[in-house]
Amino acid sequence: MVARAATESLPAIGPALALLELDSIAAGIEAGDAMAKRAPIDVLRAGTVHPGKYLILVCGAVADVEEAIAAGREVGASAVLDVVLLPNVHPDLVAAIRGERGSAGGEALGIIETTTVAAVIEAADAGLKGAHVRLLEIRLADDLGGKGYLLFDGTVADVEAAVAIGTERIASSPGLVQRVIPQLHVEMADNLAADARFAARVRG
Repeated sequence: MVARAATESLPAIGPALALLELDSIAAGIEAGDAMAKRAPIDVLRAGTVHPGKYLILVCGAVADVEEAIAAGREVGASAVLDVVLLPNVHPDLVAAIRGERGSAGGEALGIIETTTVAAVIEAADAGLKGAHVRLLEIRLADDLGGKGYLLFDGTVADVEAAVAIGTERIASSPGLVQRVIPQLHVEMADNLAADARFAARVRG
């Protein structure tokens, strides 16, 4: 997740959201500075994630976000790993980025796993807009070696559609993995709802 102080709330997001992902912290800080100077964006959150990557999240008017991302890509140059720009971001994705989580209760669970944060955000938005599913959770880089993954919930047909739409949108993303699991076992559902991290599940 984009780093921010635990007590700091994220202001309203939209209509556009973009994220720039870099493999250099120094280049990321410089790119973030250039983005803030280029356009009057409403929200800018930036910080480090594992394994030594730098993320910059910006939100605001579409034209301003486009300008900011253009500046970041220009300054970040070869350090840019991935980028996503969503002109009309889905509100459920915004909620998941804020940290909201749900419990599996539908007929099927859909999973999309990527090696970049930007790619999984793009897949989540596409799947939510293309099928009637719930986004249970989105995990972004930290404690994942830089990976991202999402969990969709709904009917088998809708989850299959959301996963297909999401993976098609990011088909060229390296390390892309997807699964659809019908009738997720209750014990696995409980584990996902509690905490996906293994260490947290085996303590006590």
